[in-house]
Amino acid sequence: MSIDAVPARSVDYNRVFAQAIDRLHEEGRYRVFIDILRNKGQFPNARCFAGHNGPKPITVWCSNDYLAMGQHPAVIAAMEEALHDVGAGSGGTRNIGGNTHYHIDLETELADLHDKEAALLFTSGYVSNEATLSTIARILPGCIIFSDELNHASMIAGIRHSGCEKRVFRHNDLAHLEHLLAAEDPSVPKLIAFESVYSMDGDVAPIHAICDLADKYNALTYLDEVHAVGMYGARGGGISERDDAASRLTIVEGTLGKAFGVMGGYIAADRTVIDVIRSYAPGFIFTTSLSPVLVAGALASVRHLKGSTAEREGQQAAAATLKTLFADAGLPVMDTTTHIVPLMVGDPVKAKRISDILLREYGVYVQPINYPTVPRGTERLRFTPGPAHDTAMMQELTAALVEIWGRLELRKAA
Repeated sequence: MSIDAVPARSVDYNRVFAQAIDRLHEEGRYRVFIDILRNKGQFPNARCFAGHNGPKPITVWCSNDYLAMGQHPAVIAAMEEALHDVGAGSGGTRNIGGNTHYHIDLETELADLHDKEAALLFTSGYVSNEATLSTIARILPGCIIFSDELNHASMIAGIRHSGCEKRVFRHNDLAHLEHLLAAEDPSVPKLIAFESVYSMDGDVAPIHAICDLADKYNALTYLDEVHAVGMYGARGGGISERDDAASRLTIVEGTLGKAFGVMGGYIAADRTVIDVIRSYAPGFIFTTSLSPVLVAGALASVRHLKGSTAEREGQQAAAATLKTLFADAGLPVMDTTTHIVPLMVGDPVKAKRISDILLREYGVYVQPINYPTVPRGTERLRFTPGPAHDTAMMQELTAALVEIWGRLELRKAA
């Protein structure tokens, strides 16, 4: 190219970025983060700062702190004690200064919870999924991962980053999964990745049946229990504990940020598998470890829920009551067997409109769930009633939704 040639036109970066945001607005799926503070010891009561002259009292209906353990006195006391004992941060990665005794104790408790030899902590459930799946598939030469089509984005990211081949099977479709397994070379390493409770539809995987296929085709299994740990099983070990299937699974993954009420993710497996992930996963090796304050809180929560069923029983009762109230009122509640209570809307703009009215006029906070979290045309409101949501709150919520459904002329259940 001659030095006298006209230079290429410069890229208007701001225009490209602005157009990307405009597309989200046009599709009705631009995400708005609600500015709130929870009231300690009074959950689900909170304060909302969005669009108000001062905080407005609200009731939270969409928290993943399913059992309100983030408000539990034992959890708060443990965190306060750790803060005054060792300070705020961990001081480094697990390899360099950040391997505290709190971390060791929590990993021991989590391994015991899932009846495994060992466990490994990560900074979040997203990281534990991405790091573990991407690492284990790289370690196994020629590995093929068989993934449920509704698996979480973090699992999809881990599979993609592994660089291995993948086969996506229709959701909970055992015949399709077996068809895919049978089509592969028996000598090729295989891993089946799936969830126990699917958080948007509220349905449950047939764990034993999937393990039967894994045994038949010599495949490893990876179960994401993030929406089930703390919630199901005699000690909160999840659906795999409830169904007496934990011993059949190669790796169980969970979170500390939902039913346990704090923050972090983890995997539990045999010692060799844990050692491989600990030694090879960049998402574990090259990041500062969780603050011991957070780990202390999670440890107190796990220990409490191993011995207490009151929170789980209260939560299940609340979910059952809300489903009944919605159904009796003719609202389009999705049929689920779990603690998730989704209300189908089917349109992103309408879902956001309902959410806005609830917050502004009724002091009810529930976040609309739009694409890509759920497929287009299945947009919904996702309610997560907990043991602290009483019947009066649920009746008031139902009445508000009936009024809004009528105001917006939305379709009711058939």
